[in-house]
Formats: sequence, C-alpha cells, structure tokens
Amino acid sequence: MSNIYRLIICLPLFMLACAPNVIDKNKVKQNIESLDMTIFSKSGEKIYSITSPNSSYDNIELKFELKKPIINILNGEETKYIISSEESSLSDNNKLLKLKGNVKLSILKKDGDTLYADNFIWNIENTNYLLEGNIRFENQNIILNSGKAILGSDNIIEFFNPVKYIIKDENNENKYEINSENAYYNLTTESVSFKAKDKRVKSIIYF
Repeated sequence: MSNIYRLIICLPLFMLACAPNVIDKNKVKQNIESLDMTIFSKSGEKIYSITSPNSSYDNIELKFELKKPIINILNGEETKYIISSEESSLSDNNKLLKLKGNVKLSILKKDGDTLYADNFIWNIENTNYLLEGNIRFENQNIILNSGKAILGSDNIIEFFNPVKYIIKDENNENKYEINSENAYYNLTTESVSFKAKDKRVKSIIYF
C-alpha cells in the first residue's frame, strides 16, 4: 500500500476522492500513514491544506484525527498562515477544524508575528479563528498574553480580558509590562489599542 494518500474535499458538496484502499468502508477506523489533503470551496478555490505523518478516519463519525498536523491557510495560491499543533480533528462534514496542544500560528509576510495557544478552532464557514488557553502573540516589538483571542478576516487580533502586554526595547528586551482589559492588535498598521469597559478610556500604540 502506498505511504502517501492524497484526498481532495470539495465544499459544500463534500465529495471525497482518494487513492485506492485509503478508506475501507468495512472498517470503523482507517489508519493513514501519511496524509496530504486540500480543501476547496464550491467555486474551486483552495481554502487550506493539511499534512500529517499519522492520522485516522472514522467511518461512523465521519471524522479525521491527525497527529502533528501542519495546516496552510490559503489566500488564492498564496499561503497566509501556517499552523502546527500536537493533534487536530476535522469533523462536521469537513467544516470544523480543531487543533490542540502547542498550537503555533505563523503569520506570513510579517516579520516574526506569531500566535501561540493551547487550542485553535475554526468553522470553515466562518472567517474568524478562535484561540483559547495560554494565548501569546509575539513579534519584534511586543508580547501580548491572554486566555482567549480571535483573529479576524480584517487582520485584527482581539485579546480578551485580562490582557498583559510587554513592550520591547531596541535590544529586544522587555521594557514595559502593563495589565489591561481587552486589547486589539492590527496586523496591517502594526498598532495595538486598549479599550476599557466604560469606553471612556482608550489608547493606541504604533510601532
């Protein structure tokens, strides 16, 4: 049996094409030694791709379980984000992607912009990405920590209360450390803003 299995999933039709013997309908769970899968939209555009050295497919739950996955979230033919984790699952008719354990989201075309979390959740029909547990955003200028964050299609990361942020100096050492309520980091303008619940206190820092 080939060690490389290629699967193509078209949304929302969810048509699965694969190499022979990849999935045995007589087995509840099929082990896949090497997975290389690309998700397409209904119009044929690439949404994202997944590779995993060790995975399985549950014929009853219609669910993929993947070890050490690498996810490439695409914008046309270009990769926008690269995400890795200890394990992940793809379920709900291939619409719900969950990653767990040492999640690392690298933001391409940005110098060192990286998000770390315990968990990552994305419903493919939604343009926002949810990150939960031990959130840390870091680049050459700032570190932001919180328990929950949302990365939106507008290139803004919202960090939920409580938020701790650290501003670095020219030697890449911690210069200031401040606690705040919700914070917003704009990847386009490379700025961070802080807003209090009463909306009377607001500050913006540009780098």
